[in-house]
Amino acid sequence: MRDATIGAVRAVNRDARHWQLLALSGLFLISVYTTDFGARPMHLLSAFTGAMSAQALASLLVKTRFEWKSAAITSLSLSILMRAVDPWMWFAAGVIGIGLKFAVRYKGKHVFNPACIGIVVMCLVFGRDVWVSPGQWGQAPLIAGWAVALAALVLSSAKRLDIAFGFIGTFAAILFGRALWLGDPMAIPIHQLSSGTLLVFTFFMITDPRSTPDSRAGRLVFAACVASLTAWFIIGPNVRAAPLMALAALSVMTPFLDRFLPANRFQWGKASMSKEGRDHETQTPVGSRHAGARLARP
Repeated sequence: MRDATIGAVRAVNRDARHWQLLALSGLFLISVYTTDFGARPMHLLSAFTGAMSAQALASLLVKTRFEWKSAAITSLSLSILMRAVDPWMWFAAGVIGIGLKFAVRYKGKHVFNPACIGIVVMCLVFGRDVWVSPGQWGQAPLIAGWAVALAALVLSSAKRLDIAFGFIGTFAAILFGRALWLGDPMAIPIHQLSSGTLLVFTFFMITDPRSTPDSRAGRLVFAACVASLTAWFIIGPNVRAAPLMALAALSVMTPFLDRFLPANRFQWGKASMSKEGRDHETQTPVGSRHAGARLARP
């Protein structure tokens, strides 16, 4: 039994996306069973169909292997976060998110997190017909959700705790600092931090190693900027889906931070790539300083 357990953990740990899939599946179930207006299997099926279709078509067009894990993660994130008036909108969000992952790239690295940009585009295009549900889940399910997400990130080989803590720490400091400055009760920033949307964003969007800076310094700078813009969106114009809007707006910073604060390029899975250098779903081994440059050629 012990050997079987160790073997199972090692199998899951071969790819950081396995932990993401397990954690997001748990959050999906929490949303389904604890809220009346939460995620629904039909939403997941619609998003899954759109994301997988886009992934298959794009993989065929660019002649790279089909990777279902990224599309599955995008589908789960869309179904947990996005709300819409018609089921086809989750399908469209999946197609947009995965499509832009392939279409908008810089040196082989996609600029936008697929789920984030899919939701943002749908919100901008369809207005009130698409929205993000920030206050989903009760107190106990939300605490359980944070525990599940934190455990998944700690166990994951992606090791992006720095950007997660950098974002949530900066965001919380701004909210509590403002409350102290204005003399507001602490219940206000606590309520602003008690959000299922913020949970998923912190652990599964801004931590995406394929759309955020490669270096730790770059990630911390990026996290602080996204947190600051998120806080401004909430405090000032009261923008809907503020964290997602901030991440989408500032994603263009990543190529510049990678240029001025270089580090080895992270890629999913095993240390291999296709003969054309377009296998975007593999993982760079820790090695020479120029490994990222070799993998970055178009």
